[in-house]
Amino acid sequence: MENHLKILIEKANSGDRNALELILNEIKDMVYNLSLKMLLFPEDAKDATQEILIKVITHLGTFQFHSKFKTWVYRVATNHLLNQKGKRSKEFAMSFEDYALLIDSGQSNSTRYAKNEGELALLEEEVKVSCTHGLLLCLDEAARMVYILSEILEFNSLEGSAILGITPENYRKKLSRSRTKIRNFLNNKCGLANSKNPCRCSKKIDFLIDQNIIGPKDLRFAHFTNRSIELVAQIGELEKSVAIYRSTTSFPCPESILHELKTTLKID
Repeated sequence: MENHLKILIEKANSGDRNALELILNEIKDMVYNLSLKMLLFPEDAKDATQEILIKVITHLGTFQFHSKFKTWVYRVATNHLLNQKGKRSKEFAMSFEDYALLIDSGQSNSTRYAKNEGELALLEEEVKVSCTHGLLLCLDEAARMVYILSEILEFNSLEGSAILGITPENYRKKLSRSRTKIRNFLNNKCGLANSKNPCRCSKKIDFLIDQNIIGPKDLRFAHFTNRSIELVAQIGELEKSVAIYRSTTSFPCPESILHELKTTLKID
């Protein structure tokens, strides 16, 4: 794979626009998913992804093959995401204490917005992904990025520290603190992480729709994922707080991003 990418990079740096398009196809989904996990809202993630891909394109000639290409792309992406905050995600971010109040509010045993089991399943999945990934916004940007890289994307401390440009020791300290905060919150509030907790995704549907946090006719996540709620219970010995995140599949990068980039770069 790396040899294949090296050939494409060399061709792209020589002006081959088809090679450049192939490179974009290789990295667009990973950049979009990192952006989405950092920013929660697809609107913010789409803007960030386009900006990151442009940075990759314009700095492609500086890549010296001293690391894996995708590691370098993640470095470009993390630098951008740590310095550019999405508008909607910035407005939605709150403390763990305020998020706990949001979790405890408006739980209902009935669902007005679901007319059948299929609609209920979709809305439950939307709540699950929106709620658990929204929780990540309770962490500050650096702590959130470390958690995403290690617990969700499964980079080890050496890889993660190289991406962020910090020491492995510092990286592990940040990870430990982030992991503890997320684990404690989920264990104390989330019914998926701890069945003794009263909260269930189905109980939050009406409240989150009434608060305009999710839209029943404009689902951001559920149409792209499998039914990950049940998968949480099937992921062997993996800690529940981690399983909740890893059970959600990757999301495809919107085709409009690549189309706009191809238009800008005049790629046929």
